[in-house]
Amino acid sequence: MNEIIDRESTGRKASMVAIIGNILLTIFNFIVGTLSGSTALVAEAAHTLSDVITSILAFIGFKIGMKPADKEHQYGHGMAEPIVGLIIVVFLLLVAYEILSDVYIKLLMHEALKAPDWIAAVMALIGIIVNYTMTTYLIRSGRRINSPALIADGQHQKVDIFSCGAVLVGVAGAQLGFTMLDPIVALFIAMMVIRTAFVVARDNINTIMGKIPSEEILDEIRTVAMSVDDVKGVHDVKLNNMGPYVSAELHIELDGDLKLRESHKISHIVEKEIINSVDSVKMAIVHTCPFEGDKK
Repeated sequence: MNEIIDRESTGRKASMVAIIGNILLTIFNFIVGTLSGSTALVAEAAHTLSDVITSILAFIGFKIGMKPADKEHQYGHGMAEPIVGLIIVVFLLLVAYEILSDVYIKLLMHEALKAPDWIAAVMALIGIIVNYTMTTYLIRSGRRINSPALIADGQHQKVDIFSCGAVLVGVAGAQLGFTMLDPIVALFIAMMVIRTAFVVARDNINTIMGKIPSEEILDEIRTVAMSVDDVKGVHDVKLNNMGPYVSAELHIELDGDLKLRESHKISHIVEKEIINSVDSVKMAIVHTCPFEGDKK
C-alpha cells in the first residue's frame, strides 16, 4: 500500500512541476519572442505550449494507469501510459508542422528578416536552465516509479534544452549580421521535435507490443525462483509488459514424487517471492513440472 501511495505521490508531484513550469515558459517565451522579433523563440513558445498539453496528458495517463485491476481489466490499467505516450507523439508532430510552416514563410516567401534583440538570448539562457532542471526531475521520477508516460514527457522536455541553446546561438549570430540564422535555428528545432517524436513512438509501440524491459529481469526471476526450497529448475520464463509493470509466467521443476497439494504450495511461495523481490513484476503465474535431471 505504501508503494502505491509513494508512486502516486511521486507521479503527481513530477506532473505538477512539468505543467506549471511549462505554462510559465510558454508565457515568457511568447512575450519575449514577440517583443524581440525572434522567430526561433516564438517557435519555442509553441513547443513549450505543447509541453503543457503533453504534461497534462502524461498526468492523465499516469492516473489511469494507477487504477487497480477490475473484472473488465484483469491485468490492471497500466497500458494507459504507453497509449498516452503515443498521443504525445501526435502533439509533437503538430508542433513540428507549425514551426516548419513559419520557417517556410520566413525563408522561402522572402519575408523581411531582422535581428532579434538580446533579451531573446537572455530568455533562451533561462529556458536552458529551467528545462534541464525539469527534464532531469521528470526522467528520474519516471524511472524511479517505472512510468512510461512520465519518461516520455521527460524525453519531450529534453528537446527544449537543445532548442533553447539553438535559440541562443541564433540570436547571437543574428546580432552579428547573420539574420538568416534565426529561422534556420527554428528549422533545427523542428527537426529535433520530429526526432523526439520518433524515439517516443518507438519506445511506446515496443511497450504495447510486449517487448521485455530487459534481459536482466528474466535472470532476476530465475534467480529468485531457484532460491526457494525444493525448486530444482526453472524454464520458459515469459514476461508481459504492461507499461509501468510486468506480469511474469514461468515453469518450475519439482520432485516428481511430491503430492499435488505440496507442489501447489511451493508454486505460490515462488509467486510471492518474485512479486516481492523483483520491483517491476506485479503479477506472477507459476506452473509446476516434474524434475528430470538435466533434461529441459
